[in-house]
Amino acid sequence: MILTVTLNTALDLTYRVPSLRPHTSHRVSEVTERPGGKGVNVARVLAALGHEVTVTGFAGGATGRELRDRLASQAPGVVDALVPVAGATRRTIAVVDQRTGDTTQLNEPGPVVTPAEWSAFQDVYEGLLGSVSAVALCGSLPPGLPVGAYAGLVRTARAANVPVLLDTSGEPLRRAVAARPDIVKPNADELAELTGSHEPLRATQDARRRGARAVVASLGAEGLLAHTSEGLWRAAPPSRVLGNPTGAGDSAVAGLLSGLVERLPWPDRLARAVALSTATVLSPVAGEFDHAAYEELLGRVAVAGEVSAA
Repeated sequence: MILTVTLNTALDLTYRVPSLRPHTSHRVSEVTERPGGKGVNVARVLAALGHEVTVTGFAGGATGRELRDRLASQAPGVVDALVPVAGATRRTIAVVDQRTGDTTQLNEPGPVVTPAEWSAFQDVYEGLLGSVSAVALCGSLPPGLPVGAYAGLVRTARAANVPVLLDTSGEPLRRAVAARPDIVKPNADELAELTGSHEPLRATQDARRRGARAVVASLGAEGLLAHTSEGLWRAAPPSRVLGNPTGAGDSAVAGLLSGLVERLPWPDRLARAVALSTATVLSPVAGEFDHAAYEELLGRVAVAGEVSAA
């Protein structure tokens, strides 16, 4: 079983409008609601790939109840181990301009988590680690949690001999990298913020020196750059695609994590991650991937690199 952690879960609302214009009223042509937060998205993709997966994190209030109901109905195969909190789970609102395809995102901060709720979560987390093959720690921290929360969760997983993938940003990323996660997956901006370098190769090297065992940087339409103890690789889709990029990074995490537990070599992990990410951009539903596109793309992802990049 794979465990995904989303400390700041969300109910994702997507509004589609013919054309988004500031300072005017809009008629929404379509509304979708889905259980969200990065780790929840990762879990949904993992389940679609055939993996047993459990999600944990926090859920509270009426929005939290709606999230859990939708998780049960819209994410078959995903086990709910979310921890209740008194505060209300946040909502994220994406407004899609159907004329241009651009998306405007509004993210609420999330509930304030109390020390007692954080302690209860850590007990649940430690209990789950005994039966999982890997864990993904994903997304932002809700208010009330210590900035070193992910660092502590990385250390707990390592003590339990469970490989851990980290996908967060800012100071929580900086603290957690020093705890030596097995894989970190920043995007180009997050990597530059962590290392101070805007040159991806130099930045991935720096991130590994800071403690990450492997760094897989998302370079948007250019694909992934992976710097590991086994080698250095670049993986790119066969061509640029147009669509909604919402959830594409989470699909890449699912590809990397599934490849890790299946013990695939790095080039195969990266090809899967890029194919899933690209198929997510092509999906008509934000945050899901187009299965047919994924199967077609998988054999056409270009992976180039060299071994022994330690």
